Amino acid sequence: MRAILVLSLLLLAGCKGHREAKGPKSYPPAAEVDVVDTYHGTAVADPYRWLEEEDSPATRAWIEAQNEVTREYLDDLPGRERIRGRLESLWNIERYAIPSKAGGRYFYARNDGLQNQYVLFVADALDAEPRVLLDPNALSPDGTVALAGRWPSPDGKHLAYALSQGGSDWREIFLRDVDTGTDRVDHLRWTKFSDAAWTADSKGFYYVRFPEPAKGEELKALSENGKIVYHAIGTAQEQDKVVYERPDHPKWGIYPGVTDDGRYLVIWVDTNESRNNGVFVKDLANDGPVVELLDRMDAQYWPIGNDGTVFWFVTDLDAPMRRIIAIDLANPAREAWKTIVPEQPYAIEGAYVVGDRIVVHYLRRAQSRIELFHPDGTPDRAIPLPAAGSASFRRDAVGRRTDRELFFAFSGFVEPETIHRYDFDAGKLSVFRRSKVGFDPERFTTTQVVYRSRDGTPVTMFLAHRKDLRKSGDLPVLLDGYGGFDIAITPSFSVEDLVWMEMGGVLAVPNLRGGGEYGKPWHEAGMRERKQNVFDDFIAAAESLVTNGYSNRRRIAIRGTSNGGLLVGACMTQRPDLFAACIPEVGVMDMLRFHKFTIGYSWVPEYGSSDDPEMFKVLRAYSPYENLRKGTKYPATLVMTADHDDRVVPLHSFKFAARLQACQAGRAPVLIRIDTKAGHGAGTPTRKRIDAAADRLSFLAHALDVKVERRFWKKD
Repeated sequence: MRAILVLSLLLLAGCKGHREAKGPKSYPPAAEVDVVDTYHGTAVADPYRWLEEEDSPATRAWIEAQNEVTREYLDDLPGRERIRGRLESLWNIERYAIPSKAGGRYFYARNDGLQNQYVLFVADALDAEPRVLLDPNALSPDGTVALAGRWPSPDGKHLAYALSQGGSDWREIFLRDVDTGTDRVDHLRWTKFSDAAWTADSKGFYYVRFPEPAKGEELKALSENGKIVYHAIGTAQEQDKVVYERPDHPKWGIYPGVTDDGRYLVIWVDTNESRNNGVFVKDLANDGPVVELLDRMDAQYWPIGNDGTVFWFVTDLDAPMRRIIAIDLANPAREAWKTIVPEQPYAIEGAYVVGDRIVVHYLRRAQSRIELFHPDGTPDRAIPLPAAGSASFRRDAVGRRTDRELFFAFSGFVEPETIHRYDFDAGKLSVFRRSKVGFDPERFTTTQVVYRSRDGTPVTMFLAHRKDLRKSGDLPVLLDGYGGFDIAITPSFSVEDLVWMEMGGVLAVPNLRGGGEYGKPWHEAGMRERKQNVFDDFIAAAESLVTNGYSNRRRIAIRGTSNGGLLVGACMTQRPDLFAACIPEVGVMDMLRFHKFTIGYSWVPEYGSSDDPEMFKVLRAYSPYENLRKGTKYPATLVMTADHDDRVVPLHSFKFAARLQACQAGRAPVLIRIDTKAGHGAGTPTRKRIDAAADRLSFLAHALDVKVERRFWKKD
């Protein structure tokens, strides 16, 4: 009965007469080649395999032609420049990153508004006048060289910092003298996904180094055989000492950290065979061997601190919502483990040891709560947050056990990120830095609703919009989702989303299965053979917006990035009738071949692999690229990717867009926007972010028949 009601409402909604956005007269030609792979006895055609060769003349010509068609279409959209102007005015506010403290000094990043990259400052005291320590904007004329990591030495005299070129995950690490602001000779290459873990004496640090890839394969080759090495200040990279490697397990991810007391090297081990991990320890004081403390890989273990030989871990072992345990290296037998902070009905999102307290960040209904515990697990107090929203911490800047202050950021859908400081001695929370916003937050409202998915599972969803909007069955809605990798999607501020709401749009953000909002069971309910649950949740979110009188199928758009791009691709191929517009960005689109490039093999625990006969069936059933069908009317689609994305390589989007254009039977546009000198998102210059946001919003406004009017942006 419910299905009939939904269908009836959708049909009625389709009769309201909104005009359909029309695509270009023609698309660049894309040859279909005769490439067929056989998986476990099943033949699967891959007619656009040639687009995997990104640097071939044919692919480069296709990219150039596609960008020309896309730019011509987007630049001609009504209201684009008006939208871009509003985006730029809102973006032009002072913004800050969470500070880190070392040697009594404070290191923090600041953007004055429209700078392409944040500038790093240092201050000798909390209230001292800061000075510029590193300005990445001076390193490239177009702002595509980004500061990808910063790690001050414990004595505050040196700064190890990483630069990324054009959005690539590859980093180069340099060393700067904090007093003089000049670089030393140190220059380290072929590192990614790793912090610089300083030793207590500030004479050097540990990091992960990969073998140099073959020339021309830097952005596509598998990232394997990472080694933990030690770099001593003032030496050449060739002299770095290998501390730990696993050539017998080339796909293992091994990442270093050093305890606050400087005694132990802690190695976090990801086998990339499951979502579980191990933790190994090396006693640096005695130059001891690497001890495989947690080697069963039977759960997740996050090391958060230590008191001598006693280590504290967040774990989901026998605790789906996670708990905190203590393990003594002097007696590591499992029967000797102690629970310090028991599991609660809501999930632990993170935990840190600061101010001689265990700081626990919980999620309750996808919103933050921060509680403090003594090291023995005795509850202390909660840190009062300013509103319902999201707290966030920088793992490399949260503080040390001996610090008497804690820094974190807080934001919401209409509350820009504010940096807060908690004083442990005074027990008070204060604002360290706040951005001056150019709009009135009181004009907007956020609610959280519950709807039911296809199998009856209740799912929460945030709805944010202007207060003056009323249900009409015809509101333009942007449905944004992710649903994967145990990542919690919580309220956060975005200038782009704010402008959408100013234009009269509704922002809908569901907490899909596969995410981390509700602990381990919620994540596992949306991974591997249960991945279809995520798509069902997203589709049900759109249907609920119709049945509850918010909108209709000609006024609903969907958007997602990375794993969220996969989400959009799968949902638009399964229900092309339900959406007016789709924006899959840097998405994983070919689920049969994703594990063959860069770091894709590390997603196998989440998705499964086509090498497995049973998982091949699951992956083929929803893989966006494999499930496009000729003769189908697909929604208006703007595929977005970047030529330097070496995490989700752009071939996914290339192949999907080419096939979608060939399959499209309707008049709606199918475009691909391929950014240059950009990657998966991190480090993207402000200029490029504004341009991309203007393209997305103008595309959505045209597809959903939203008139871009000046009255939307009356002076606040």
